[in-house]
Amino acid sequence: MQSEAGPGGLHAAIIMDGNGRWATQRGLPRLAGHHRGVEAIRRTAEACPDLGIGTLTLYAFSADNWQRPDDEVGGLMRLLRSYLRNETQRLARTGTRLSVVGRRDRLPRGIPEAIASAEEATASGTRLHLRICVDYSARDAIIAAAQRLQGGDATRESFGALVAGQMHGSPVDVDLVIRTGGEQRLSDFLLWEAAYAELHFTDRMWPDFGADDLAAAVAEFARRDRRFGGLKTAAVPAAA
Repeated sequence: MQSEAGPGGLHAAIIMDGNGRWATQRGLPRLAGHHRGVEAIRRTAEACPDLGIGTLTLYAFSADNWQRPDDEVGGLMRLLRSYLRNETQRLARTGTRLSVVGRRDRLPRGIPEAIASAEEATASGTRLHLRICVDYSARDAIIAAAQRLQGGDATRESFGALVAGQMHGSPVDVDLVIRTGGEQRLSDFLLWEAAYAELHFTDRMWPDFGADDLAAAVAEFARRDRRFGGLKTAAVPAAA
């Protein structure tokens, strides 16, 4: 799969974990950690182009997160609305295209319209494609794509496009998945797109994550031997 449009370079995807724990460790409400997490989004996105990252996908709110307490969910939705309102002009000014990936029919009134407005305002951005996953489930996307499959003769590319389309996404493979906060699982995130992604786990809580952490993950990625199921090509000896 390839990106539908936008900058080249690596596609990095981050599971932004640890916001609530970061706040609890400091005696703060959990939402305080989410607010600090927005600053980490800004730092990380700004660092991407210089590290060769053309697409950054962030896992902000999963379909299973609706099970969290109402006050936390409500606070997260207000934070999303505030982010769209306050960051759109800055993203457009810095050449960042914003896309929101996930269901929109369950979001509070006004947010789907704010998403569409932000996406339109930043559509010409070519420096970075920033994708934020909200009310997202990879398994739900795959199930929905399978239900729409006609004839049973899909290729990986065509089925991948179906999977991405169920969540307002684009068919783009992930090169590197980063999870902060010390946990080591994918949590229903980009399961199709990350089939051959390299995985990087860090104990750093998301509110403390920054450019140096991203650079370390990219440097480790560069040292990985990516064979995609094949064998490493042996070097040909030089002629005597």
